[in-house]
Amino acid sequence: MTQAPAAPENDRRPMRRRHDREIVALAVPAFGALVAEPLFVMADSAIVGHLGTPQLAGLGIAATLLSTAVSVFIFLAYATTAAVSRRVGSGDLRAAIRQGMDGIWLALLLGALVVVAVLPSAPWLVALFGASDTAAPYASTYLRISALGIPAMLVVLASTGILRGLQNTRTPLYVAIGGFAVNGGLNVGLVYGAGLGIAGSAWGTVIAQFGMAAVYLTVVVRGARRHGASLLPDATGIKNSARAGVPLLVRTLSLRAVLMIATAVAAGLGDADIAAHQIILSLWSLMAFALDAIAIAGQAIIGRYLGADDVHGARQACRRMVEWGVAFGVLLGLLVVVARPLFIPLFTGDHTVQDTLLPALLVVAVIQPVAGVVFVLDGVLMGAGDGPYLAWAMLVTLAVFAPVALLVPTLGGGLTTLWWAMGLMMVVRMLTLAWRSRSGRWLVTGATR
Repeated sequence: MTQAPAAPENDRRPMRRRHDREIVALAVPAFGALVAEPLFVMADSAIVGHLGTPQLAGLGIAATLLSTAVSVFIFLAYATTAAVSRRVGSGDLRAAIRQGMDGIWLALLLGALVVVAVLPSAPWLVALFGASDTAAPYASTYLRISALGIPAMLVVLASTGILRGLQNTRTPLYVAIGGFAVNGGLNVGLVYGAGLGIAGSAWGTVIAQFGMAAVYLTVVVRGARRHGASLLPDATGIKNSARAGVPLLVRTLSLRAVLMIATAVAAGLGDADIAAHQIILSLWSLMAFALDAIAIAGQAIIGRYLGADDVHGARQACRRMVEWGVAFGVLLGLLVVVARPLFIPLFTGDHTVQDTLLPALLVVAVIQPVAGVVFVLDGVLMGAGDGPYLAWAMLVTLAVFAPVALLVPTLGGGLTTLWWAMGLMMVVRMLTLAWRSRSGRWLVTGATR
């Protein structure tokens, strides 16, 4: 397909404004929904924390296991968004919703398998995390009950992908806020009112998750009936959804491996270093929500353009979103530098940890513009359905990062050196993603890739 000639600057401005409106309309609600999700764990922690330290420790272990299990299947949202948005761009809403239903059926299947695996192995998984004798029973109880909600959690992921693909990020925001409110109310009532303790907190979360899944399914089913899409499982469609998700699963696992290696290295540097590292990771996750919101907009917008056979529009949207990513990265970096004296005392009063934290945070600030490019291009290539390349790029990044990170104790410099290694990891990701973006090989048009 021949490329359209470059538009004059005066003609580009209306296009930029249109892209800006689309990005804001999708990214702002997506950011709200992303922030709402961690509030589930925070609410549970606040409520369970008053039961006692063993209960809170048990919750921490179980919640980590659950979040890891669910995050592995994040491809249910990403792959579904890309597939659905392509069909939206091609004008076939019936096929778009049908494709989304395949993702939901895959989510139910995977959720059932995870439940079957987790229920008998809960005590072993808890022991693997080194839970104390007092915390282990509470962790096992919470994990076994909460695991029953995993199918609902995965349905929420797939359904969120459908709505994002349909260019709707407002409904996921409303569902996330409602789910958070219901979860909090149920937790208080069941933990204290019914006297169920940590089991009550787990049941509250399960009920809230199934409630959220029910709302999503109601929305999707109404859309399917409106456009005449079948709700029945289709073996071929489910297989295609799983095939599209495998590369994104590899990407996610590689990224998780990077974070695990970094945490293990920080733990070996000493108590002050691992404490400071955990604070930085919390801050990093918060900033990632802002950048990931733009990436989510990218998934939906790019898929739609490619489905509509609009290569020029896809390129222009990609360029504009990269500009947004850089701008937000610079802004976040400046905020980290300026606000350091304000937020560091909120996390710790230990002067040793503070001294360790300060120089490492400067590195984090420097990385943010790079992170802005990485998050956006990651979302663009996901929206294009370029999962296999993302998998290989992340494996290359892991191969570069792992030996450098493991050499940190030898190199010296402590946590600051480790975060320079994290910066190297982000630069490698940026280079691999930017090369792919410039190559144009991701610009595959049509209702399916």
